[in-house]
Formats: sequence, structure tokens, C-alpha cells
Amino acid sequence: MKNEKNIAILKEKAEAVRICMFTTLSKDEDELSSRPMATAKIEENGSIWFFTNEYSLKSEEISRENEVLLAYSNPSDNTYIAVKGKAELVDDDVRKAEYFNPFVKAWFPDGLEDPRLTLIKVTPSAAEYWDSSSSKMVVLFNMLKAVVTGKQPDMGDHDTIKF
Repeated sequence: MKNEKNIAILKEKAEAVRICMFTTLSKDEDELSSRPMATAKIEENGSIWFFTNEYSLKSEEISRENEVLLAYSNPSDNTYIAVKGKAELVDDDVRKAEYFNPFVKAWFPDGLEDPRLTLIKVTPSAAEYWDSSSSKMVVLFNMLKAVVTGKQPDMGDHDTIKF
């Protein structure tokens, strides 16, 4: 039951942002490599799916070291999420057809027939989120109040969840 609640929290917050910085370990194994990616789908079991080019550097990095970090950020809503997990390349025609949308076509002009098109599945192990439903003015006021009073501001919800 707890895992279902944690997945629901992740799903709600990440789907509201949709774009994340997808971070892998670089070819040199001593540097991180990040790029923005759109989330294609977050399934009910918590799996996070992305479209990618099977022959990209990111795919090569995932094949060598599958630990990844997804960093979602929506400053206008004061929502931030960091998801740790394991990534794998998955060639699943059913999911490709189900998750495909016009934005993916911009990267893969041949659509579902593009031989480079494959999916990345990220299975999360943990996530940390910061979420404040307050407006920017309320957040700014709380920060200024903290400066004056010397007390840490209340910036909303913050939690670490495990899967």
C-alpha cells in the first residue's frame, strides 16, 4: 500500500512537469552527462518511459552503466523532483504505438517505422521532492521573513520516497 502511495505521488508531480534533465554516467565514467527529455508515460507500477534513438550516446551510456538520475523542475509552481533509478533500453512495439505523440515525430520523422526508435524504461528506486503550492509572492515573503527573523522559511512539502 505504501509503495502505491509513493508511486501516486511521483506520478502526479512528474506528469505535471513532463520534461526532466536525464542524467547518465558519461563514456569516460568520471563525468555526468545530462540532457532534457520529455516523459512519454509513467505507468501505474511507477516505470517511467522515454523515447530515444537506439544508437545515441545516451543509449550507449545506459547499456554500460544503467544508474540514472531524472531531475524535474517547475519553478513557476515551485515543484522539484529528483528520481534515482535503473534504466534499460526496451524495444516494445505496443508501447511505442501507445505512447507515441506528434512531438516525438519531430525527432523521428518516419514515426513508428523509424528503425532508430526505441524506448528507455526507468525503474525508480527512490525520489526526493520539494513542492510548495504557494504563489511566488508568498514564497518570496517567507524567504524575506526568514532573513529578518533568522528562522528557516517554510517552503512547503519535502520528502524522500522509496520504491
